[in-house]
Amino acid sequence: MEDPVFTFGLIADVQYADIEDGENYLRTRRRYYRGSADLLRDAVLQWRRERVQCVVQLGDIIDGHNRRRDASDRALDTVMAELDACSVDVHHVWGNHEFYNFSRPSLLSSRLNSAQRTGTDTGSDLIGDDIYAYEFSPAPNFRFVLLDAYDLSVIGREEESEKHTHSWRILTQHNHNLQDLNQPPVSVGLEQRFVKFNGGFSEQQLQWLDAVLTLSDHKQERVLIFSHLPVHPCAADPICLAWNHEAVLSVLRSHQSVLCFIAGHDHDGGRCTDSSGAQHITLEGVIETPPHSHAFATAYLYEDRMVMKGRGRVEDLTITYS
Repeated sequence: MEDPVFTFGLIADVQYADIEDGENYLRTRRRYYRGSADLLRDAVLQWRRERVQCVVQLGDIIDGHNRRRDASDRALDTVMAELDACSVDVHHVWGNHEFYNFSRPSLLSSRLNSAQRTGTDTGSDLIGDDIYAYEFSPAPNFRFVLLDAYDLSVIGREEESEKHTHSWRILTQHNHNLQDLNQPPVSVGLEQRFVKFNGGFSEQQLQWLDAVLTLSDHKQERVLIFSHLPVHPCAADPICLAWNHEAVLSVLRSHQSVLCFIAGHDHDGGRCTDSSGAQHITLEGVIETPPHSHAFATAYLYEDRMVMKGRGRVEDLTITYS
């Protein structure tokens, strides 16, 4: 049997908290806060059996409830202890719940800053002092890119910062619910995305992404891009999309090296193939997965295809390429 070039684990929206089960913001979904750590443990055990070479955690690893209970550090220690059992590098994407619990400077100095794990020979440092995005090559002819979907945000930026001011302007130009900006400005359509719990990508980050993909085009690499926020309207509920998702899609569509864009945030998940041929994958969230099920995946990269083996709510997927 053919061996894969590289194997890695995928998981999204664990949102652990040591509290009883509850409901989502709209009170329409059950959330299994304490049980999410058990599902994470099960995922790690499976990844160890499958001998994955790294794990990509797609953000929202602990829930915002922890901040209100002064339990953010304890909750993070709990989930990190589970991930430590992997005995491989874990690459962390940041989501809105990371910023509910910690400031950006705190995150940059925490174990959730995984950029340093790329190593000087295989990857790069962060693209800027305040942008949590980096890239590295996990295996010959492949490149992973982790994006900062809250580069533009009103929850991930200090109020006195220029980016917070710019983000506030973007958000309030589209959303006039000033008493609660987590309420979407419309009930249907793409404008729903302009809510406080979303964010976007600065021009600096988009230019960096374009440069990385240009080099990968030249090297004939296959690029996998990871973000907490999805960017394709057909791969997620509109309320979960990045504010400037069109700008990201424009960059992606101009490069032949893009294999797939993998995100979290929408706990229902989603899949679609873009007109460019790139696959957009939104991984189902652990937090809304009942105890008897699962929500994680193992991805196998081959020379001519990527095979994603889903567990529980996550379906299998095969992407072929020449």
